[in-house]
Amino acid sequence: MNLSSLKPASGSVRDNKRVGRGTGSGMGGTSTRGHKGAQSRSGYSAKKNFEGGQMPIQRRLPKFGFKNPNRVEFKPVNLDTLQALAEKTGSTVISREIMLSNGLIGKNDKIKVLSRGELTTAVEVSADAFSAKAAEAIEKAGGKAVKL
Repeated sequence: MNLSSLKPASGSVRDNKRVGRGTGSGMGGTSTRGHKGAQSRSGYSAKKNFEGGQMPIQRRLPKFGFKNPNRVEFKPVNLDTLQALAEKTGSTVISREIMLSNGLIGKNDKIKVLSRGELTTAVEVSADAFSAKAAEAIEKAGGKAVKL
């Protein structure tokens, strides 16, 4: 075998379709484009989501819903996560920086502590918001819930 004997696998390469070369070719006349209409003309390109003149789906369906531009999105952190973090770091103060360095939150996330799980260690937790049950559980364990 050498470079001059290489060729594609049989059946993998086809000849180009030669359209518009007379009626004898079977692809003359309309050049396989059908009769008249936009698609038979040169320069035609369908717009995205164009449904052939039919009423488009985004106009057939009604508008609904509302997106509040002032919504504040919180990243939830539960008590069981805080317990695991306190055991892992051995720290009695859990701040935004500790949560960030352990991958619990992103750099710009606001934190809300929720009450899933159990907290047995007395820790001081700093967060943007606390659920009532979570704040109660933190103080019951001997810790402190500090709002940022």
